[in-house]
Amino acid sequence: MYVEKLPKTWTVLCVAVYLAMVVRLGVDALPEDTGVWLLVSAAYLLVLVPCIAVPISKAIYHRVRVDPGSGLLRVGRERIPLADMDPDSVHAALRLVKPRAGWRYAASAGAVQSPLAGLQAADRSAPRLVGGGWAVPMGMDSVVVTTRRGERLVIATHDGAALLTALARALAPTP
Repeated sequence: MYVEKLPKTWTVLCVAVYLAMVVRLGVDALPEDTGVWLLVSAAYLLVLVPCIAVPISKAIYHRVRVDPGSGLLRVGRERIPLADMDPDSVHAALRLVKPRAGWRYAASAGAVQSPLAGLQAADRSAPRLVGGGWAVPMGMDSVVVTTRRGERLVIATHDGAALLTALARALAPTP
C-alpha cells in the first residue's frame, strides 16, 4: 500500500503567524476593545484563507493512495481500478528521468483540466488530469500513465518515483 503524505509545513506556519498576531493584538486590546479585536482578527482571516487554500486543495484533489487490497488507485475524488491500469506505461514512466524543478513548474502550468470549452484535456489532445482539480499545483511533480483502453492520465504527486514504484508493485503479477 502507498499513501502519499501531504506536507503541512506551510499551513502550520501560516496558522502560527495568524495566531501570534491575534494573541499579540489581544494582549494590547483586551478586555477594553473586544469588538475591535474581533473585527481585526476576522480581517486577518481574509489574509489567512488564501494562504492555506492551495494546501487544502492539494489535500482534497491530489491525495494519492495505491491500495492493492481493494484493487484501487485513489487520486483525490476519483477511484481507478488497478486492473484498468496498463503496467507497460507505468514501467515506461518509471524509466523516465526525474524532471528538475524548472521543468516541473512548466509541466504543471500546462496541465490544465478546466470545465470551460477549449481548455479541457480532450479538446487539446492532452492527458486527462485525475483527481477532480483543475490543474497540477505549481511545482508538484506529475506522472503520465495510460489505462488498458488507451486513455492517458496525469497524476499530480509529490514523489513521482515512489508513486510509480508502488503502482508497478501493485500491478506485478502474483505468483
